[in-house]
Amino acid sequence: MPHVYVSNADSGDISVLHMGADGSLRWQSTVPVGGNLMPMAVSPNQKVLYAVRRSEPMAVASLAIDPVSRDLHLLGEAELPASMAYVSTDLTGRFLLAASYPGHQLTVSPIAPDGTVGPVQQVLPTGPYAHAILPSPCKRYVLATALGGGELMVLHFNADTGQLTPAQSWAARAGAGPRHFRFDPQGRRVYLLHELDGTVDVLAWDADRARLSLLQTVGVLPPGFTGKPWAADLHLTPDGRHLYTSERTSSTLAHFTVDAATGCLTAQGHTPVETQPRGFAIDPSGRHLLVVGQLSHHLSRWAIEPDSGQLHLQQRIPVGQGPNWVEILA
Repeated sequence: MPHVYVSNADSGDISVLHMGADGSLRWQSTVPVGGNLMPMAVSPNQKVLYAVRRSEPMAVASLAIDPVSRDLHLLGEAELPASMAYVSTDLTGRFLLAASYPGHQLTVSPIAPDGTVGPVQQVLPTGPYAHAILPSPCKRYVLATALGGGELMVLHFNADTGQLTPAQSWAARAGAGPRHFRFDPQGRRVYLLHELDGTVDVLAWDADRARLSLLQTVGVLPPGFTGKPWAADLHLTPDGRHLYTSERTSSTLAHFTVDAATGCLTAQGHTPVETQPRGFAIDPSGRHLLVVGQLSHHLSRWAIEPDSGQLHLQQRIPVGQGPNWVEILA
């Protein structure tokens, strides 16, 4: 059965939840790690969970995932040179990639055969406020955002050594604030969420030329929105038919359908969710969406209608203090 991991920034621990066949959640365990825990990533072989501490001593914890119980056991920690807002691995699981918002940098760390992260082997300066980093589906590139620099960077990735080399960057609108992004399931498009103006850009991705080009821009803010936009996260359903974004000022999720031919988005409405929804995730079946509220200290489970993509609240469950990141293990 699937398991869910929630990092809790204020209580410094990870909540482990069991997901039943019907999607129902029950608390299983709480794993103390310490400090301001935020971004996480699961290794491609689903044997290790990586969790980053953003407070001193800044480090990434490598936690073994028990193959039967799916509980966590600390394998070790590796020092990081700055507070990291985002971590991921390359598609082989041999390198950990990280982006530092206050450090204005990207880092690459080797991952040993047992899944433990080693000392940082490369630090690459970026524009202001690096925010997210992901490998491209073709394995030849890594993409990363710089929110203050207003760009989505494309970097050559050497799969043998893990070395990153800048290739080019795509410039966003002034004041947009590139934050999180996702590739579509076919690896043909990138959906880029902007924190500061509350929009999503649909970008065509040309892997042969490592080039991004703008196809569409849509807003994620609910009708009648007032205040300062504070967009946070975005995810696609596994079939690529629906895209959701979270916005923290209004505590809502925006829902879009995705045109199969063009990749463009059509707005379908907004759903009020947990207070200050920094992070959420969609399970591998595409039937359940899990969202946490940094200020509500709860996780809510929403059923996704298969055709319409509409959301229906099914369950709320308390987690740790300041939950902000969700990973689902199939």
